[in-house]
Amino acid sequence: MKRYKIYDLGSLLQENEYPGRGIVVGQSQDGKNAVFAYFIMGRSDNSRNRIFVEKNDEVVINPFDESKVEDPSLIIYSPIKRHDSSEWIVTNGDQTETIFNGLENGLSFEKALESRRFEPDAPNLTPRISALLTFFHGSFKYKMNILKSGDVEGTICNRFNYAYHPINGLGHFIHTYKFNGNPLPAFEGEPVRVEIPNDIDEFGDCIWTKLNCKNRISLSINYISLEDGTRKSIIYNKNR
Repeated sequence: MKRYKIYDLGSLLQENEYPGRGIVVGQSQDGKNAVFAYFIMGRSDNSRNRIFVEKNDEVVINPFDESKVEDPSLIIYSPIKRHDSSEWIVTNGDQTETIFNGLENGLSFEKALESRRFEPDAPNLTPRISALLTFFHGSFKYKMNILKSGDVEGTICNRFNYAYHPINGLGHFIHTYKFNGNPLPAFEGEPVRVEIPNDIDEFGDCIWTKLNCKNRISLSINYISLEDGTRKSIIYNKNR
């Protein structure tokens, strides 16, 4: 992928049967909103038995049918959570709480994640992906992180950190898996530069309709006004 090319997110998703879990962060084309999105997919019945629920300034994952839950350890967590009035955390696992608690204790985003590794789900060794948006004086900046195994045995954890200043219409997309497989191959390279539209419904439909309809589970889209801090959000759930 060319370094400065901006990709159409819908096209990337349509071409990938199983990107797994994904985070997008960026700024709307008109520069008025900070934007972030998170989606989950699943191949097993246990993974597919989930829904997103909005809970104040937090999105939580709940079982759709509690009687069918097999192992909640890696599938039930809060992927989106607000810290104080100026920061939003987005992750694909329980490291949401690690980051939140680290910020509460004066640690940086990067430092808080030093205590974590990729997921213990061999042979996949799923990467942990995380993002932090920080707001100040009508603007914001954002960071992204990925924790990946450095070998097939899972003996080494490689840590990648990225820091961004927003650009109108530009977002960065990071996801857990390169494509479908067995075992699942981990995401490679830098977060991908993607287009961010002005309209929240347009962006939500762009992602949801292009995710593989068999494997998609839930999606949360969020637009935060840089003028007054108000937040618009939409949740898509396959299970209703």
